[in-house]
Amino acid sequence: MTEILIQNADTILTMDDTRRVLHGADVLIRGGEIAAVGQGLQTRGNVVSGRGSVVTPGLVNTHHHLYQNLTRAVPGAQDALLFGWLQRLYPIWAQFTPDEMFVSAQLGLAELALSGCTLSSDHLYLYPNGSRLEDTIHAARDVGLRFHPTRGAMSIGESDGGLPPDSLVEEERAILDDMIRVVDAFHDASEGSMCRVGLAPCSPFSVSRELMRDAALLARDKGVMLHTHLAENDEDIAYSEAKFGCRPGQYAEELGWTGDDVWHAHCVKLDVQEIDLFARTRTGVAHCPCSNCRLGSGIAPVRAMRDAGVPVGLGVDGSASNDMASLTSEARQAMLLQRVANGADAMSAYEALEIATRGGADVLGRPDCGRLAPGKRADIAIWDTGGVASSGSWDAAALLLAGPAQVKHLFVEGKQIIRSGEITTLDLPQLIERHGKLARALASSF
Repeated sequence: MTEILIQNADTILTMDDTRRVLHGADVLIRGGEIAAVGQGLQTRGNVVSGRGSVVTPGLVNTHHHLYQNLTRAVPGAQDALLFGWLQRLYPIWAQFTPDEMFVSAQLGLAELALSGCTLSSDHLYLYPNGSRLEDTIHAARDVGLRFHPTRGAMSIGESDGGLPPDSLVEEERAILDDMIRVVDAFHDASEGSMCRVGLAPCSPFSVSRELMRDAALLARDKGVMLHTHLAENDEDIAYSEAKFGCRPGQYAEELGWTGDDVWHAHCVKLDVQEIDLFARTRTGVAHCPCSNCRLGSGIAPVRAMRDAGVPVGLGVDGSASNDMASLTSEARQAMLLQRVANGADAMSAYEALEIATRGGADVLGRPDCGRLAPGKRADIAIWDTGGVASSGSWDAAALLLAGPAQVKHLFVEGKQIIRSGEITTLDLPQLIERHGKLARALASSF
C-alpha cells in the first residue's frame, strides 16, 4: 500500500479530540487513511517536506451553489437584497444546460481545492433544459474532491405566489421520484465515501409544506441527510410569520426538519429559542459570513450557537452572492464578524479554523474527516507560511490573520490534488477559457 510522509512540518493543527498543536512533526499517510501523526516518523514511500509550512485537515465547505460560478458580479444583482437578487438571476439560470452545470461545477470545485478544501457539499435546486444532479457529481470525480451533493428542488412558482418563474419549478411527485433515483444511484454511506447524497428542498418560500414533510420522511427512509435555507434575513422571517404563522425554527421542527441528520444554511436570524432547539436536537448550521455580508443579511449569532452546542460549519455559498469561493476567507470573516458583534476576544483564529475543518465535517455527518488522527481520512492541506503574506508571523494563527490565500499542497483520500499551488487533476487554464466563453455567451443574452 502506498505511503506518503509529510515530514518536519513547522506546525500541525490536528483538530483531533484534544486539539493537539504539534511542532516539528510529521503525518504518515497509508492508502486513503492517516496512519500516524507525531515526531520522527519513517517511511519507505514518498516524502513531502513540511518545512516552512502549517499542516491542517482539509477544509470543509457545508454550503454552495456551484452552478452560480457563471453568474458572478451580474449587474442588477450586485447591490440587491435576497429576494430582488433572486428575481434578477432566475431568468438567467433558466437558460442553463447540462454543459453549463458541469463546467461551472468543475471550476467551482477547482477554486475550492486551491483554497484548501477537500470536502464540499453543493445545493442544486434547479434543473433547466435537462440538467441533472450527476452533472455536478461527475465534475467532482474529475477534480478529485470528496463531495456531498444535495438534490434540491423548487415547486412553487410565480403563478402560485412563489418567487421563482414557473419554468424553473417541478411537479412534486417528479421531485420525489428523482430524489429516490439519485440516492439509489450515487449515495455511498460507507466510511471514507467520496460521494454522499442529501435531499434539499430549496427553502420554505419555494416549496410546499407537503414537500418539506415528504422529503424528510424519504430522507429518514433512505438514511440520508436533509438540507435547506432557513432564517436567512428579515424578509425570510417576515415571510414565515405571514405565511405559516410561526418563525422558521418552529416551522422546521413541525415538519421534521431538526436532528443530527439536518443542516440549515445561513440561520442569520435565529432567536434564542431557535438556538436552543438546534442545540437540543443537534441540528447543524452552515454559516456563510461573506455571502451574508454581500446580501446585507446581517451577522449570524455564531458565538451564541457555539456556546449553546449547535454544530456549526462554514459555507462559501454560491458565487452569485459571494463572487469567490475561499474557505480561508470565510473563516477569517467569521472570526472578524463575531469580534465586531461581541468584542475582540469573541473568536480566536484557532476556533475559526476548527469550524472550517472539524466543525464542517461534523455538520455533514463525517467524523471520519476534518481531523488529523490515525484512522481518519487522509484529507490534508499544507500551507506555505514562508511567503510575503505571512513573513514575520510568530504563530500558526497567521493562516487567518496574515495569509496565505491559497494552499501549497492538498491531499484527498491520500491522493495529491494540489502540488506546489497547481491543480493536478485537470487542465485549469483550458477550463477557465471554456468557462469564460460560456459566461460571455450568457451575458450577451441579457
